[in-house]
Amino acid sequence: MKKIITVCVLLLAPLTVLASGDGMHNLSAEIDLNNKASLQRGAKMFVNYCLSCHSAAAMRYNRLSSDLGLTPSQVEKNLIFTADFSKEDLGEPTKIGSQMKVALRPGDAKTMFGTAVPDLSVVSRARGADWLYTYLMTFYLDDSRPSGVNNQRFPNVGMPHVLWELEGLKKPVYETHQIEGHDHKVIVGFETVVPGKLSKVEYADAVRDLVNYMAYMGEPAQLVRYSVGLGVMFFLFILFIVAYALKKEYWKDIH
Repeated sequence: MKKIITVCVLLLAPLTVLASGDGMHNLSAEIDLNNKASLQRGAKMFVNYCLSCHSAAAMRYNRLSSDLGLTPSQVEKNLIFTADFSKEDLGEPTKIGSQMKVALRPGDAKTMFGTAVPDLSVVSRARGADWLYTYLMTFYLDDSRPSGVNNQRFPNVGMPHVLWELEGLKKPVYETHQIEGHDHKVIVGFETVVPGKLSKVEYADAVRDLVNYMAYMGEPAQLVRYSVGLGVMFFLFILFIVAYALKKEYWKDIH
């Protein structure tokens, strides 16, 4: 029994580490992978605002057609804006079966941003949907940073606030808290300086759609996996009943 409890504790340990983080409470993304309309809007957000610098090389455009309920022509017309430079120096049209890559070279990215731009294919699995949602919701003005903005969830991040036109620009509201006997300035909220094209509610919904799509992109087959898993569990339950009845039959003469 002690061994079983020990194994359960070890299995839950990674979840404890992920939840503890740096002490900052993540906002709830409340994603819904069954909401295809949300996934379609999120895919639109991704190709317009993220795919300019970040690639998603583990994803192909034609998967968006089969999974998101879009036709191939809709994908080609509304979601493919990059060129393919793998064979031609001047580029050629990206095919619907191509990977979601960008033309930005790693060397150029390091020169512009100080580091290579990461691929976002599985970032939702590495960080979690709530982390991504909180990250995109907590950019604020900071004159000390090269891009003019900082981030509460990821301090001193090199990425600029690419969604600022939608959200607007805001400055942090600080409070001084006593931590281990020392005064520390803590961000407790934000104050809008320049309004964006969207209201706060509309922007939160847009970010939620984007995070929803990124969670789907991290594992496109997860909904299929869930349904298959339920089927397997049901099969094992029936098999257990049959095996138990068989065991009773074998041992009836002994007991």
